[in-house]
Amino acid sequence: MAKIGVNLRRLRQRRHLSTRELASRSGVSHSTISLIERDQISPTVDTLQAVLDALGSRLSEFLSGVREGGTSPFYRAEDLPEIGNPDNISYKIIGLDHVFRSIQFLHETYSVGADSGEMLTHVAQEAGFVMTGQVEVTVGQATRVLNRGDGYYFDSREFHRFRNVGSTKAEIISAISPPSY
Repeated sequence: MAKIGVNLRRLRQRRHLSTRELASRSGVSHSTISLIERDQISPTVDTLQAVLDALGSRLSEFLSGVREGGTSPFYRAEDLPEIGNPDNISYKIIGLDHVFRSIQFLHETYSVGADSGEMLTHVAQEAGFVMTGQVEVTVGQATRVLNRGDGYYFDSREFHRFRNVGSTKAEIISAISPPSY
């Protein structure tokens, strides 16, 4: 069984939380958190998930950090995983394999006429910078066409949508925190 206590303690300390503060946020007792951090008990998946949710981390990322070794801080363009549809909206993600990733950093490419579809909402914050083209961004009741050099920042709990309204492909560099992929 992997020893996760040290990694959990490091993550909690990086967030500047005491075990009691983490207990309050997660609904898991501070004594249980302490025992987990000292590798004296193995948490259930539900308990570990509750603690990680309170720390703003994902289970898969946390468990990947338990393995030996690390990841490179550098990524070649051809090695960036595609999490979208390159024929419509391409989302190339940077740092997907990074341990304890707290932001989702993307290179987005929108084909002419591409549309993210129905209004989306999720618990996060988003920011982006239009590198090329024209993108219509709708957040709540507000809609604006953004051109090269324009940017956005919004609370993703508001319904939002992206559309390429230009005559050429559009590219955005964006960040979402906490990550949703």
